[in-house]
Amino acid sequence: MIDWFNLLDPTLRIFWGIAIFSSVIFVIQTVLSFMGMGDHDLDSGVDADAGGDASDDAGAVHLLSFRNIIYFLFGMGWAGVSLWHTIENRILLVVISLLVGCLFVAIFIAIFRAMMKLQHNGAFDINDAVGKTVDVYLRIPPQRQGQGKVQVSFNGSVQELDAQTDSETMIPTGAKVQVVEVLNKKILIVHPLG
Repeated sequence: MIDWFNLLDPTLRIFWGIAIFSSVIFVIQTVLSFMGMGDHDLDSGVDADAGGDASDDAGAVHLLSFRNIIYFLFGMGWAGVSLWHTIENRILLVVISLLVGCLFVAIFIAIFRAMMKLQHNGAFDINDAVGKTVDVYLRIPPQRQGQGKVQVSFNGSVQELDAQTDSETMIPTGAKVQVVEVLNKKILIVHPLG
């Protein structure tokens, strides 16, 4: 195997070296991603699970991240190896290999952005609570004299939010109430049912 490698043209040897090295790293990254250890883009310093708009997260794909460099080398190395006997002009071969490497980076960025758009970030709009019937988690003092808490379900996740009431009596824990208003974008105004 080593004799075969040493007998290769120096340029082809470089392409093979890049292809093998990048393939090994690519496989390791892929395995780690499937095991759940590749969810963070450590190279860019941005947490892909940090929340926010999916389009903001897609901007976390930096052009010079370690992953993108591996994608570039992967495409370039294998293009050089594959096209070695097809393209006689070595300068043209190197240029085409570089372009294929850039194409690989573009393809992987597009795939990453598409996947980020599919990812649910768990964000909710508090105004969506208006009209919902919810459970009191911590008792709510009467006539807005203090705050209690209610549990509200948004898209399958339960949130505990501050609540006040205009009712003349305290609303106990476990009671059902209806959300009628949102105060200061953070406090729910509720009325007891019944």
